[in-house]
Amino acid sequence: MSYALLASTRYDPFLISCVWNNDLDGPSPYLLLHYQVDRLIASAALNDQAFRHGTTLSNVKALCNKVVREHNESRGETALKVRVVLNPSGELSATATPVKAFTSDPTLPSLFNPATDLPPTLVLAIHIDTQPTSDTISLKTTDRRAYDDARVRAGLQPLGSLEPPASDAPDDVILYNTRNVVTESSVCNVAFYRNHRWVTPPLAAGCISGVLRRWLIEQHRIFEAVEDELTLSNIKDDEWVLVSNGVIGCQLGRIKLHTSTKMGDYAKY
Repeated sequence: MSYALLASTRYDPFLISCVWNNDLDGPSPYLLLHYQVDRLIASAALNDQAFRHGTTLSNVKALCNKVVREHNESRGETALKVRVVLNPSGELSATATPVKAFTSDPTLPSLFNPATDLPPTLVLAIHIDTQPTSDTISLKTTDRRAYDDARVRAGLQPLGSLEPPASDAPDDVILYNTRNVVTESSVCNVAFYRNHRWVTPPLAAGCISGVLRRWLIEQHRIFEAVEDELTLSNIKDDEWVLVSNGVIGCQLGRIKLHTSTKMGDYAKY
């Protein structure tokens, strides 16, 4: 296997106040870390990957605590994106980078009803890719070539690049497969509002099995689409899209099939 398995979570003291985020140890400052560990273990089993150090919640949390402590002791307390990598050898490693702290429940955008609710002040501009992508899988890995290629086509830089995006670039871009079925964005799972509920592409379409996607489905905030329900032919300009991942939580965007003005720091995550 030429890639490593990846889990990107968020350390944020605000999350301790979110009861839904509790794990086996009680309140947790890490966003759905127990779901992240579940996915690492399941993904490693699919790939016959070794567990040299033991991929358990306690071990992953201890590693996260270590990198958070090292970062915040030298630079002050701040919210962090924590990137955990499980290498083919079974070795775990982690890095931490600052992010803007939460000030409200990060899942609240999933309760938004486009038909009745006032729109939020900050809304992402999201484009559709200009060509299909055929090699995305449900595993979250360090191999981001398909996603970075889609970002470049949209005028965005590959994730992690310090170079500025094009002046007319969106906040994100949505990918689709060779059957024109929507899969995900370059950094998030996505859901569209259909028949009075949020509908997300099924894993079979080629999207990553996101941890927040899992939680939202379990809480009946979003629902898996039936086959070919979300295709390019039924995506409309300016319609709402819900994006989610294990770092940013949930955010709302609108599809821009032509030009748009991007919102800001979202693509860092």
